[in-house]
Amino acid sequence: MDTEARQTERDRSSASHDGTEEGSRSACSPRSSRRLSRLPGLSGLSWGRVGLLGLVCGVFALLLSNFVVQPFLIPSGSMEPTLQVGDRVLVNKVAYRFGTAPERGDVVVFDGTGSFVQEPSSENPVTGLLHGAAAALGLAEPAETDFVKRVVGVGGDRVVCCDKGGRVEVNGRAVDERYLYAGDAPSSVPFDIVVPQGTLWVMGDHRSNSRDSRDHLGDPGGGMVPVDKVIGRADWIGWPLGRWAVLEPTGAFHGVRNPGDEAAPGDEAVPAAIGTPARGGVHG
Repeated sequence: MDTEARQTERDRSSASHDGTEEGSRSACSPRSSRRLSRLPGLSGLSWGRVGLLGLVCGVFALLLSNFVVQPFLIPSGSMEPTLQVGDRVLVNKVAYRFGTAPERGDVVVFDGTGSFVQEPSSENPVTGLLHGAAAALGLAEPAETDFVKRVVGVGGDRVVCCDKGGRVEVNGRAVDERYLYAGDAPSSVPFDIVVPQGTLWVMGDHRSNSRDSRDHLGDPGGGMVPVDKVIGRADWIGWPLGRWAVLEPTGAFHGVRNPGDEAAPGDEAVPAAIGTPARGGVHG
């Protein structure tokens, strides 16, 4: 009995002691309260600062994307293998702002309103604003009027397809388009056009899966993209990380002379007459 009684007293004493210890460690103690109050982000003021910082960062990102570099999400395979579905390309929006014009071989993003899209679809203004903000940050697909293609002809160029070797010719010089999708022909639709000044002739690298200038030969504007509709030049692949790369200039057009330049020995003469554009488009 004595042993049991002593054990009971020890249990009570231990319980009381443990309770005191636990109480001294609780969040209700003055010392613990002071420690917790010093933790960042627990007060309303700290959360306000975090929200303000996030707002400032968001505004900065939007300004950056609107005026300097804008990410674009690639939604289709029309530029494979150069660009793949899901790539985020970083578009240099100052590339053509200081008297520099797009060059043959550049990969450009442009607004196709009036050339590739005659009547842009109407949408809810609020939805359009939110989608535009998300697209500007590369978080959503670009607007239906935005396209990414490669410049094949600039103002004054005569672009013909195809020569005897099945290649595209620019100003009488055959272009070795090594960037094309494996197995694709340069074009399954013949064409012979002269690019008006101030416009561009653009084509996708995956020719059998690209709706480009060839598909709009019979439309107003003849498939030409006005230079002032170019948003910028795609210079980098920024995402996913495994695809990060600089889009290096292609050497495919190095041998092409500008209209009016004297023909180099071996170059074929380019007739002044404009061929009849082929009507109809490429499927896909």
